[in-house]
Amino acid sequence: MSKSLENESTVQPQAATYSLLQLILYFLKLGTIGFGGPVALTGYMYRDLVEKRGWISEDDYKDGLALSQLAPGPLAAQLGIYLGYVHYRILGATLVGIAFVIPSFIMVVALGWAYVRYGGLTWMQSVFYAVGASVIGIIALSAYKLTTKTIGRDWLLWLIYIVSLAYTTIMETEEVLLILLAGILYWLVKTPPKNLFNKNRLNSFVGYPFFLALAKYPAVDSTTIWNIFIFFSKAGAFVFGSGLAIVPFLYGGVVAEQQWLNAQEFVDAVAVAMITPGPVVITTGFIGYLVAGFSGATIAAVATFLPAYLLTILPAPLFKKYGKLPGIATFITGVTTAAVGAITGAVIVLGQRSIIDIPTALFAVVTLVILLKSKKISEPIIILISAIIGLIVYPIMQ
Repeated sequence: MSKSLENESTVQPQAATYSLLQLILYFLKLGTIGFGGPVALTGYMYRDLVEKRGWISEDDYKDGLALSQLAPGPLAAQLGIYLGYVHYRILGATLVGIAFVIPSFIMVVALGWAYVRYGGLTWMQSVFYAVGASVIGIIALSAYKLTTKTIGRDWLLWLIYIVSLAYTTIMETEEVLLILLAGILYWLVKTPPKNLFNKNRLNSFVGYPFFLALAKYPAVDSTTIWNIFIFFSKAGAFVFGSGLAIVPFLYGGVVAEQQWLNAQEFVDAVAVAMITPGPVVITTGFIGYLVAGFSGATIAAVATFLPAYLLTILPAPLFKKYGKLPGIATFITGVTTAAVGAITGAVIVLGQRSIIDIPTALFAVVTLVILLKSKKISEPIIILISAIIGLIVYPIMQ
């Protein structure tokens, strides 16, 4: 009886050493100045909330990273929502999610207004030329820290990591099936189950048909706003990998199928997302604005992030309750390792697109060196300086 009570107590959250307001303000700041996409943002959360402040335990962070990688939608936003859930449950998850997304949403709406009013964003090429390269230095350091903290000396974890890294680099996308298989492999090798095909366990997945049904829900022709909601709900609910992984899906729907934007406008939308802080998928807000003004931007953003929110908080209690069981713990370790491998692969893919000549290579290397050598210079300052230099250097290189 005492053991049962002891086991139950382990699933209860430890008392928070910070207030909900402090956490909200942190994510509001991260959403305002956090550049670099999901790789960098997840790295910032680990550095600030786990290493520096000790608000979140390393186990809770790893659980959140694993759940966020398994579920479709924007990785960084889902991780933030989960970390808000850890001590403050649904209220914390909801307010943290809003605080994290709202700054970049405001920025892309403002840029959308300027884009529509003045036509085009030619200055972006100069800014992104330098900022994109500097971001590679930032996310490379984040990927290195995640790798060293996650894998250790386990040969099987290194094998999973290398396979995931190689696949992501070659295919230029993250494969959720590969990540799931990594978790299953590590689970079967380290803590093989005694009763693998228990009927009750298999029945726990009966909720999935709901999401499969949503995938087949057709876009209706009633109004543009409704079409926007349906399309971006699908994008948020069924695109795995976040960040650049959502771009091909958006292109197929926005440009080829719905013809809401032309190819150049779509490229500009992606560029806006890359040079603004916060989650990369906030580009949906910019696209929504170009299609249907502020209403379109709001509906597109809500539709994209709502599935991610639900697919984080609904399974979160199970992660909290059962995540420390040996079988589940090893599964999560395997999934987390594959996720980190995919993140590192994404750094290579982004690097190939952003580092195109000697100046951009220098931007990336200098950024990495500065972050390694100095604790006083923050990422936003580096991004700002890079943007200014880019405005000068890019015209010369053309």
